[in-house]
Amino acid sequence: MPHTPFRLDDRVALVTGSATGLGQAIAIGLAQAGADVVVSDLPGQSTEETAQAAAAHGARVLHLDLDVRDQEQIAAAMETVKAEFGRLDILVNNAGINRPTAGLDVTRDIWDDHFDVNVKGGFFVAQAAAPMMIQQGHGRIIFISSQSGLIGIPGQPVYCATKGAIINLVRTLGVEWARHGITVNSIAPTFVETNLTRTRLQQPEFLAFVLGKIPAGRLALPEDVAAAAVYLASDGAGMVNATTLSVDGGWTAW
Repeated sequence: MPHTPFRLDDRVALVTGSATGLGQAIAIGLAQAGADVVVSDLPGQSTEETAQAAAAHGARVLHLDLDVRDQEQIAAAMETVKAEFGRLDILVNNAGINRPTAGLDVTRDIWDDHFDVNVKGGFFVAQAAAPMMIQQGHGRIIFISSQSGLIGIPGQPVYCATKGAIINLVRTLGVEWARHGITVNSIAPTFVETNLTRTRLQQPEFLAFVLGKIPAGRLALPEDVAAAAVYLASDGAGMVNATTLSVDGGWTAW
């Protein structure tokens, strides 16, 4: 059989925050490409829908409760993955929050909540996954950043700050871990209609603002982001490291 650089057969992927939305689409996309998938989300969040859709593509699927703010849960998750699969090839740090708040109204709790989940949580999941990948001599770590890490979006200064932090974090980790055969990248999508964005996008004025900024003239689909994740997870992206792939229809070009 000829080598197919974008297939993920015999690979194991962990996707955080994969009960719904982008995480769900990414987990399903990785399964379509041939990977076995560990679906995870907050305790109490059902990942059954994601798991069933991934399994329909022939993937072996494992469910995990994982609050990325809890380092004991992170450690336990990695031990479970190692016990069940013996390896971890792909980590997608998708778990995140976005509570739009104008700069004058941001409280310390809002600031801390965003950084605890979006930046600190993702970092410590990556740190916990790295030893397995180092031992294998191969790994793909993908953070879900945002175009909001590259530009400013009115009404969400804290979210923008966390996504900008992710972009620089992957640069540093990618440089540190490349010698172990690990790439670390991020994806920066434009607006996708998910549970995090639906309320704002249902406001006609805000939707018009968004669509007016996207040369492609439409919102991104979850599948657009999933396709980028499959690419970055694949052998075909072996020399793509410490960078951010924009999936924004051209917003950040102008």
